[in-house]
Amino acid sequence: MAAADRDMDLWIRIVYTALIAAVVPVYWRYYGWRNFLWFSDIALLTTGIALWLESPLLVSMMAVGVLLPEVLWNVSFFARLLFGVHATNLAGYMFDPRKPLFLRALSLFHIALPLVMLWMLQRLGYDERALAMQTAVAWVVLPLTYAVLRPGDENINWVRGWGKQQEWVKPRTYLALLMLAFPLCIYLPTHWALKTLFVRG
Repeated sequence: MAAADRDMDLWIRIVYTALIAAVVPVYWRYYGWRNFLWFSDIALLTTGIALWLESPLLVSMMAVGVLLPEVLWNVSFFARLLFGVHATNLAGYMFDPRKPLFLRALSLFHIALPLVMLWMLQRLGYDERALAMQTAVAWVVLPLTYAVLRPGDENINWVRGWGKQQEWVKPRTYLALLMLAFPLCIYLPTHWALKTLFVRG
């Protein structure tokens, strides 16, 4: 690897690690530890580990898990920021004046995260085991999220309903359906795309 490439690698690692160091204590203080059950927060931390370990498996798992939602978050954020268009509500909280500006600014990690993951996949390649491994992670995280949420808590990972409290099926039935929906509707299409783009022959 050329010296310039090594320097860029190091700077990306340092800046990304500094981002984690800024986000974690503030989120813990304002949102509590349960907030780190969000798949995006898990991906933020795990991608940092993958950066230092140069692990294609870890970054591939996180990309399968969150790349599609992160793209939708960015579409939502920039559509509203630049054009006033409400594409989705994923980034709606970024425009909530009741939340401190610095707290919302930290959520801009949603811009950096997919870029870093794509850069790492380009550099390290995509590990096809990611689909099965990330599905296993989701099947632990989703029931755990459901178990620890208290009344009034944020609807982390949408375990209580898609966007709001759902009432059309029993809560545990909805959770079971959600555990199927994540792998089938998010992970599998992302796996196919990343396999096509980044698997090395």
